[in-house]
Amino acid sequence: MARTDWFVNDRFGMFIHFGLSAIPARDLSWPMCWERIPTRQWREYLPEFNPDLGGPREWVRMAKRCGARYCVMTVKHHEGFCLWDSQLTDYTSVKAPGCGRDLAREFVDACRDEGIRPGFYLSLIDWDHPDYTLDHFHPERDDAASAARPRQWSRYVDYLHAQARELLTNYGTIDVLWLDFSYQDSSAHGNPKSGEAWRADELVALVRSLQPGILIDNRLVAGHEDPSATAKHGDFSTPEQVIPPEGVRDAAGQAKVWETCMTLGDNWGYSAEDRNFKTPAAAVRMLIECVAKGGNLLLNIGPNARGVVRPQEAAAYAAIGDWLVVNGAAIHGAGPAVVGGALLPKPQWGWYTRRGDVLYAHLLERPAGPIPLLGLGGKIRAARWLHDGAEIRLGKTWNAVRGDEHEVINPKRADLPDPIASVVALHLHPGL
Repeated sequence: MARTDWFVNDRFGMFIHFGLSAIPARDLSWPMCWERIPTRQWREYLPEFNPDLGGPREWVRMAKRCGARYCVMTVKHHEGFCLWDSQLTDYTSVKAPGCGRDLAREFVDACRDEGIRPGFYLSLIDWDHPDYTLDHFHPERDDAASAARPRQWSRYVDYLHAQARELLTNYGTIDVLWLDFSYQDSSAHGNPKSGEAWRADELVALVRSLQPGILIDNRLVAGHEDPSATAKHGDFSTPEQVIPPEGVRDAAGQAKVWETCMTLGDNWGYSAEDRNFKTPAAAVRMLIECVAKGGNLLLNIGPNARGVVRPQEAAAYAAIGDWLVVNGAAIHGAGPAVVGGALLPKPQWGWYTRRGDVLYAHLLERPAGPIPLLGLGGKIRAARWLHDGAEIRLGKTWNAVRGDEHEVINPKRADLPDPIASVVALHLHPGL
């Protein structure tokens, strides 16, 4: 059995971006970089950190209700603030005077209680660490006093590995590990932060020794979004904020295991100014498109500083959950629509997915007249609406000629049962 089998089967996960950055509320740690905010100044938010109105248990319960099968939570972003009881630093949620909680423990316990697979996101970058070099991303890159302090890179990498050891030793089985991110350094301050800069081979060996079944993302090397880039460290590819036009393939054209991570607003973490949210319908349709192209969707939430999920994000997740209650068979365990050894072209009205001997037609719009099922003539033994199991009678298009291979659905109603995506289960003849 392949290590990724469960991942490919489950298809849908929740990404949770949370940390000290929820207090400045301008999206994760990146304002430190953009605005050159010194780490000592960022640490001044620590006494205020207290997600008193929510937390991992509420987020994981939401994931469960809405049909996600796994969750990945940022236990440390680039700011260096840790959401677990690290013995290597005092910069943790446990030591935060207003919090005093091991949020990683709460997260893993909630996942186990809800039957959700837990995953950790651990930043490779840590701007708070005194040995992290002053490259072109570091907030203190123009600070003369900071530049004058001696820094020892090997000591930082030791710290990174030790934190990975803590997380993968003290919290039981962890199913996914995101290590993010690698990059080229074109500045005069240091070397590229990629591959062996992190002692990647050694780090992966450590991770595998502690958690043999864990899945690791592909971001230990720079250029991770390039399918031809070295991927020896990664179990799956990670396109970000985009669904690839034809899925993800390697340089030889072979399909790869992949997962697109996507925000519902414009930002990963909580941003008080975020107004540009995807609609619930768009969220459902993103999931369908990913599965139709052979990938997973890791859909983000960014709770605010008090631990509350924004209503726009909650509404999108609720829509997915409601839709999956009746249409989950077309997503979980499903994949691209290969029939007779060939991938069906994308239809004009939506998408196909396939699970076993059932082809699922995801109808996103109602064409004028019959709904064409091109290339499926003689291949379908029965058709049913998935939401209620009602029979659908198939026919031929009006201009059918001898040898025509088209079937059509010709519902009497002018609209579709579900305005987001109506699904027809097309039961194929054996052997197709």
